[in-house]
Amino acid sequence: MMMRRVAASLVPPWLEPLLSTNFFAACALHPEAPRSECNMFCLDCGGAVSSFCFYCRSDSHSGHRVIQIRRSSYHDVVRVAEIQKVLDISGVQTYVINSAKVLFLNERPQPRGGGRGGGGAASSSSSSPHICEICARSLLDPFRFCSLGCKLVGIRRNGDATFLLTPGDDEAAEGGSGGGRGESSTTAAVEESKGRRRERWVGGSREGAGHDIRGPTLPPPPASASRRRKGIPHRAPFAS
Repeated sequence: MMMRRVAASLVPPWLEPLLSTNFFAACALHPEAPRSECNMFCLDCGGAVSSFCFYCRSDSHSGHRVIQIRRSSYHDVVRVAEIQKVLDISGVQTYVINSAKVLFLNERPQPRGGGRGGGGAASSSSSSPHICEICARSLLDPFRFCSLGCKLVGIRRNGDATFLLTPGDDEAAEGGSGGGRGESSTTAAVEESKGRRRERWVGGSREGAGHDIRGPTLPPPPASASRRRKGIPHRAPFAS
């Protein structure tokens, strides 16, 4: 009972219905429409409504918080840009698929090892020093979990993580997710270096950034005396 109360205080009520929902079935209300696959989920309706299609969203969920589920290798994923606005995804491994950063909703089956007597989890984790705390899946980076589902299990077991955002987390969610192999720290270092270079250009003064770094404009030098014209030449009259 204590574990359930702790988990409830750290997990939004719509997360478990999201992780247990089946996606990408044909919509029963719009079977002939070109975008009729059910790959939408409403956070405001939660478990009261199952997945729905693009047209159901316009009809029944206008103004609601809706996220779109995508698929990678037959597994459900969600874009980080969408989910990080409503969920603390820190500690979950992210991946770049089709130029977009995503994370998996649920644990995936472990790849089977090729050695004799080698278990799938053991052979998978041997290729990387980073593994999921729940399913022992090999991870690319030093994260704790391979998916949102594994993080949910970790919260239930230990209570040392959370899915709930705190004020200010939405602005730093990308850096907090750690999904860019140190992108946030690298970007910050680059911006700091640029700022220092700008200050050096303006003589170390922040207030001088808006002024011309070349200094005041000097008047043009006077014309050389050797190039001055002595006067207008006069031609001799033509002979008659």
